[in-house]
Amino acid sequence: MKNSTQNALWILLGILLVIPYVGWFLVAKSYDKKVERIHNAAFLLVDKQQMSLSIVDYNGEIKRRYDIACGKAPGNKKQVGDMKTPEGIFHVEDIQDASSWKHDFKDGKGEIDGAYGPCFIRLSVPGHKGIGIHGTHKPESIGTRDTEGCIRLSNDDILDLRGRVNIGMCVVITPSVDDLSSDNVLNSAK
Repeated sequence: MKNSTQNALWILLGILLVIPYVGWFLVAKSYDKKVERIHNAAFLLVDKQQMSLSIVDYNGEIKRRYDIACGKAPGNKKQVGDMKTPEGIFHVEDIQDASSWKHDFKDGKGEIDGAYGPCFIRLSVPGHKGIGIHGTHKPESIGTRDTEGCIRLSNDDILDLRGRVNIGMCVVITPSVDDLSSDNVLNSAK
């Protein structure tokens, strides 16, 4: 009888020690499945140094990468017309059909049909209403500094991206070395 009581106590003690670990494992697996179902469990990372836009999931894994063009002038956007791409943390404000939009780039060619490609993913950038991610009429500009401040993708890439983003999605834009030196960030840190 004493032996069976000891065995029962050991079994009970074992169960009490194992239950928290099993519970933690089940909760962790449940959490992972819930996060995988969250449509916003990814963000966009625009890297001006690498001239790329990546979709990054909640684990930090790059799910998709696109080549970009960004602002002609290095540095962080300060004012309308400065030709700089803003840096910081923003979010997708709207996704618009831009296929009929025209734009005059002030290069003597006048208004260009399809200047923004098939769609415009508008970003919420304080003080600036016209900053976004869009396609192009000028695919050879991808990989260069050629925009008035927006992030430009090839038309095929913007269509692919449009199907992967949603309103409210976080967008992080990081500077390049040229952006930092033009803003005197490196000089003021010395």
